Amino acid sequence: MTMQAERSHELPTIAEAEALTSAAALFHSLGDPSRLVILQHLQLGEHRVVDLVKHLGLSQSTVSKHLACLKDTGMVVSRAEGRASMYSLAHPDAVVAILAAAEKMLALTGDAVRLCPMHHEGITAD
Repeated sequence: MTMQAERSHELPTIAEAEALTSAAALFHSLGDPSRLVILQHLQLGEHRVVDLVKHLGLSQSTVSKHLACLKDTGMVVSRAEGRASMYSLAHPDAVVAILAAAEKMLALTGDAVRLCPMHHEGITAD
């Protein structure tokens, strides 16, 4: 029996809990439709905030706020070009893979995620 199998009934260690916290933060960053559409759009290549505002119909403040979140997670990088910043995916293949995995899971589960009471704001589990 492996150590992992022996520990399967125990609480996670601090290191394991920290790893789960990081994973939860990653999934949280993917939990907003605006951030997802920004990631999808950045798959097409580099964009300035003004370009994303124009193409996506979101406000400048919304795009900037979501880009900051995506930068904090390491999914998006920026570089200066004149007075503007150009934004792009830091790890394009990984972003494509995680979005494809999400689409696969949604295809397998159907409406289950939309029906989950924990998914909706204002609804709490007892």
